[in-house]
Amino acid sequence: MKHTSALLEAAGAPPPDWVGLGGEVLAAAGVETRADPTARAAMGGQGVLGELGFWRAVLRRAAEALPGCDAALLVDAPALHVPLARIARRAGVPSLHHIAPQYWAWAPWRVKAYRAAVTRSLCILPFEAAWFARHGVSSEYVGHPQLDHLVAVPAPPPEDPARRAIALLPGSRAAEIRQLLPLMLRAALQVRAPQTPLLVLQQDARHAAAIEAILQGSPARLSIGNLHGELARSRSALAASGTVLVDLLHQRLPTVVLYALQGRVRTLLSSWLVTVPHFAVTNLLAGEEVLPERAFPAADPPPTAELASLLERCHRDEAWRRRCLAGLERAARRLGGPGASRRAAGHLLELAHPKVGSGPHSPA
Repeated sequence: MKHTSALLEAAGAPPPDWVGLGGEVLAAAGVETRADPTARAAMGGQGVLGELGFWRAVLRRAAEALPGCDAALLVDAPALHVPLARIARRAGVPSLHHIAPQYWAWAPWRVKAYRAAVTRSLCILPFEAAWFARHGVSSEYVGHPQLDHLVAVPAPPPEDPARRAIALLPGSRAAEIRQLLPLMLRAALQVRAPQTPLLVLQQDARHAAAIEAILQGSPARLSIGNLHGELARSRSALAASGTVLVDLLHQRLPTVVLYALQGRVRTLLSSWLVTVPHFAVTNLLAGEEVLPERAFPAADPPPTAELASLLERCHRDEAWRRRCLAGLERAARRLGGPGASRRAAGHLLELAHPKVGSGPHSPA
């Protein structure tokens, strides 16, 4: 928002009026909110049928706000925003979807409906735009928005002797934590030396009680809200696959990456639906398995000894670490640098006011 307003101001255009879907944070930023999709999480699960009325109301209120808008900015959440893009198209309002969904990774046939819905799609990984272009989607690479925040985050050298800890990052969802944290803890305890700090990292305290119950009697310590401070003390990690891998890449931290497949049907279909050789974004960027990764049915995790062996290599095998760190450097170079938010704002401005102009779009 602030980048779009700044670009309009620089071009001599009036500041925009924002109408949108969101909660208190968005309202505090000056957006006239018409509905709050985030309220669904606070209301508790009611099953698929119980959810339909809520989401129909959200889409209806969004549709009511579209007439008179110059453009629709749709951020992530394709399950909500692809239907909303269709509504915007029927209303004659161009839509910009930031961030493009990872159809290239699994169930790629969904791109047909996506192409028919969105006006333009913005990608955060360098190889995505070419894939979408091959499938007829107007798409541009703008870079990863997380890098806009990480540019100011210090990252000590990977071989700094002060980096001694083992970091466990079991994800942010309750089911994921229940499945992964005990497995991570058992593996880490086999690798940890007596004076090696063992850290479980969370961004907030939502699951603190459940995590403390799992850690009871172990030397591991829960740390909340100091992600990069603790990663800067760490020499190796066990992590659930997700956005946090960008943080780990910023810190050049050798990591074993885990992904637990939920449900028997999803497990059976995974080999058919998944179309990429790796699931960890770091490995996709590097073009090879730089970080050891293991996907497994939640009910059938890999043996503790296997994970401990992989973590031991991350923590102590100097020759392997040198190769890993070289691969992490390649991945970081390919991911690029900051500026994604401003470039995305340029695309939004171009759709909304093509005569105003928008400046550079692509990462340097």
